[in-house]
Amino acid sequence: MKLSIMSVTTAATLMIAVSVLAQDQSMPGMKMPAQPAPKRLPAEQHSVAKKSTQKPKRDEPVPEADINGKQDSSMPGMKMETPAQAQDQSMRGMHMSQDGDQSGKPPKGTDMNMQGMHTDSSVTQSPVDSGWPSSTTHDTLTLQEPENPSHRTGSHMPAPDLLREVLARQPMTLQAFLGLADRANPTLAEANAFVTRAAAQARQAGLYPNPSVGYQGEQIRGGSFGGGEQGGYVQQSIVLGGKLGLRRDVYNQQKQSDQIGVEEQTLRVHNDVIQGFYTALTSQAMVVVRQRLVGVALDAVETVHQLANVGQADSPDILQAEVESEQAKIDFEMAQREFIQNFRILAALSGKQDLPVAPLAGVLDSPPEIDAEQQVATIVSSSPTIRRMQQEVVIGEARLKDARREPIPDLLLKAGEQYSFEHFSNTPIRATGPQSFASAGVMIPLWNHNQGNTGAARAEVERARQDVLREQLSLRQRAEPLAQAYLSARFTVDRYRTQIIPRAQRAYQLYLSKYQSMAMAYPQVLVSQRTLFQLQIGYLAALHNVWTNAVALQSYTLSGGLTAPMSTGGPSTSINLPNASAGSSE
Repeated sequence: MKLSIMSVTTAATLMIAVSVLAQDQSMPGMKMPAQPAPKRLPAEQHSVAKKSTQKPKRDEPVPEADINGKQDSSMPGMKMETPAQAQDQSMRGMHMSQDGDQSGKPPKGTDMNMQGMHTDSSVTQSPVDSGWPSSTTHDTLTLQEPENPSHRTGSHMPAPDLLREVLARQPMTLQAFLGLADRANPTLAEANAFVTRAAAQARQAGLYPNPSVGYQGEQIRGGSFGGGEQGGYVQQSIVLGGKLGLRRDVYNQQKQSDQIGVEEQTLRVHNDVIQGFYTALTSQAMVVVRQRLVGVALDAVETVHQLANVGQADSPDILQAEVESEQAKIDFEMAQREFIQNFRILAALSGKQDLPVAPLAGVLDSPPEIDAEQQVATIVSSSPTIRRMQQEVVIGEARLKDARREPIPDLLLKAGEQYSFEHFSNTPIRATGPQSFASAGVMIPLWNHNQGNTGAARAEVERARQDVLREQLSLRQRAEPLAQAYLSARFTVDRYRTQIIPRAQRAYQLYLSKYQSMAMAYPQVLVSQRTLFQLQIGYLAALHNVWTNAVALQSYTLSGGLTAPMSTGGPSTSINLPNASAGSSE
């Protein structure tokens, strides 16, 4: 009689537990005891021990005992060795090996960079210089249904390796991306253009009006008295009341606001780049975890095929193992796609949309430690957004002052020289000759003393003051959830690192030890193994949350690295135009 499906699956997956999952699967910053080398017992002897009371199937010979009284579980021409799949499954710069002893004490120097993660391992590993390890592509899976070899439900396809070329490239750091963003992100150039525009407008507003020159003629047909008067003149407006300085000050204050806007936009860009970097770094670490799961699943498939050769596995066992391996391949492919996606988003934020995908070099498990409550208070009081809006109040006050001065009239001066052809003597006929003229005048602000613009400027000042208060409340509204999310994520990370994962690791080791001594069914070992991997994935997600919220708080909640910057000023084309002071002749 054959073993049950659960028992067969149990024996099939044992090979993984002995080789790959016996390693210390601790996550960053954890120092877990090195797992002693497992006994060379379970899969071969466990399966044969349970089969020893059965009759041979398919005329297969019963294994003979060796000289030590142990049974040889292998069939002729078949090896039942434990797969050595615990290879260094790291990307370039992501070291996943350990020099641990077998004493059960925490190994020294188990700081293994997984490009931002530290993972301790106690299994002997074969380092891989480049590329993904071969455990993700098994080529020995040929038998799918031993009872009916002619029927194949599906074909074996290796796990996709989308990052093979990526591994050959030089790893990129966060500082490299920030440098690219400072040079190439177009929004920073736009923000600086606003500063240049405001400076040019201030210069234009303070320029003195141009003089005007012209021709003047009177009584040109003088009748019986001869020709009239013809000549030229010069006219100049004299701006009084310091209005030019006040107009210039409005744009100088606008320039100050735009300079704060540059600082604000820089924080927006840096915030998005830093968050994007650690999002991609988390995705890169997730690729490694998913890759290890593929190796585990494929080892289980290979083992169940070997057990099928000795009659210890049936078609449902093989199909179930292959289903799990295919799901692991899907997850691995999705993890690679997510890394590629996040890298390209990061490249776009840096202003280099054609940047080739490359590994990332960074430390994921050392997020910044900040005082969240103090940071919220700092955001509300001294955020660049608040300072820019406070500067808008200053701009409004400058406009109000200018509006109050505008009724002061300018002095209009005009002077000229002309020749009078009028005769003042008939015998002999003589013309009057050269003569000069001059005039001066001012506009009397009788009906219009700019009262409308003054009232509007006063209302704008009040609006700007209320806008400061509104933005402070809005910032607190956005910052408080970030602060609480940061504190929660820090607590979660700490619990994963110091409480949850060590317990899960220890539980797995105990279950595995009991199973090796025939005191525990393997399904429980399998459950603890899967739980350990799921906790590692959860730990990565918690680390990502810590980084995301911490960076957002440090960047004053500013985001929008590719959103066009805003300026309260405008591209005015009617500031003190060169021909605005052209006067008419009197």
